[in-house]
Amino acid sequence: MLKIAFDPIYAHPLPPGHRFPMLKYELIPGQLMHEGIITQANLFSPKAANEKTILLTHDKGYWQQLRDLTLPPKEQRRIGFPLSAQLIEREVRIAQGTIDGCHYAFKYGVAFNVAGGTHHAGTNWGEGFCMLNDQAIAANYLLNNKLATRILIVDLDVHQGNGTAQIFENEPRVFTFSMHGDKNFPFRKERSDLDIPLNDGIEDEAYLKLLYDTLPGLIDCHKPDFIFYLAGVDVLDSDKLGKLALSKEACKERDRFVFEQCKARGIPVQVSMGGGYSPQIKDIVEAHCNTYRVANDLYF
Repeated sequence: MLKIAFDPIYAHPLPPGHRFPMLKYELIPGQLMHEGIITQANLFSPKAANEKTILLTHDKGYWQQLRDLTLPPKEQRRIGFPLSAQLIEREVRIAQGTIDGCHYAFKYGVAFNVAGGTHHAGTNWGEGFCMLNDQAIAANYLLNNKLATRILIVDLDVHQGNGTAQIFENEPRVFTFSMHGDKNFPFRKERSDLDIPLNDGIEDEAYLKLLYDTLPGLIDCHKPDFIFYLAGVDVLDSDKLGKLALSKEACKERDRFVFEQCKARGIPVQVSMGGGYSPQIKDIVEAHCNTYRVANDLYF
């Protein structure tokens, strides 16, 4: 069964200027239900991640400032919006949704979090609308509980997973792979285990060739027993922030290729959705829904 973490809190606790891109969190499951790909039984609502689990990844002082809403204004500006109790509740539920998704991935091969992909959050900082790094938290949870021994994080969002890279810079059990716009945010990059910086305007064939030439060998070399996939759709040519030029068809093929590599090797994969900032919400939702459609076709 395709299991998807979703909670209404994902969609609404943001300031007015940020509400448009958050609409996708309600529209994606709605569209998938409309098509008959999922029913309510496919969705699960996560609880809040506990403090012990969060502190496997994030600095205690930083977490306490988030929890108590005492993060300095400068650090809040770096994140991109002011703190609120509801916003922090959203973050800890997203983190738990990714952890829960790992358990479902072990059972079904693949599982999703409608939100997540908060890869700009580092050990003791947040930025780029990210406060707690959901896939990093889940990866450390798996390692700490001996549910995985080697992990690969495949980050294909248009922005480098700088927080993820920093968190795992000294952790050999986790290999971080980020394929991202070279001249895009964050402008101060961290060092992933493998970074592939992309030129502005890269198109379908060149992008996919890089992925085809890289991912299979990377998996076979690192030999992960769990994979995290960050499936941002801000790589689209319609995206107002992405600067790349991928069609929806190429984005869908990207997803198919990632899932095929995981499934062929019997490696469970948890998927967080990442960014998408096309002016038309229908383009964002369609590209994200393609990720679910491909997974449903391959696994179920």
